[in-house]
Amino acid sequence: MNVLGAIIAGIAGTVIMTLVLAMGPKMGMPKMDIIGMLGSMFSEKSNRTLGLILHFMMGIVFAIIYVLLWNAGIGLVSVLWGAIFGAIHWLISGLMMGVMAKMNAAVRAEAMEDPGIYMLNTGGMKAFMGGLIGHMLYGITVALVYGLFV
Repeated sequence: MNVLGAIIAGIAGTVIMTLVLAMGPKMGMPKMDIIGMLGSMFSEKSNRTLGLILHFMMGIVFAIIYVLLWNAGIGLVSVLWGAIFGAIHWLISGLMMGVMAKMNAAVRAEAMEDPGIYMLNTGGMKAFMGGLIGHMLYGITVALVYGLFV
């Protein structure tokens, strides 16, 4: 396992996903502010810098998980498997959105709307599809970038 490659792939994948989140509303998608949500986990007022740091840290951790799975013989370092891992990643993390919101200080204080599972409360099916596409692009990017290191 190339740890540096996994870290760089995680950063690259998170950059792509963050750009998708930022561009989404300009393309008719609902606002999917995961950075604001992460930044308000501990305080009613969102700390966007903290949210961005947490977002990138999670992007690195998930890239390492993808690489560990590939090294264990589950799938290949490929665009297809990156997309598959990204879709599975979204199915799991989207469910966790409901749990995460219950721990979020801003949601508990009603300073932020509870997005619900898959962000369905705040964006409906468009948010579900946007999250799925964002995670699949993350997975594809992780596979492509990590593939440069192996």
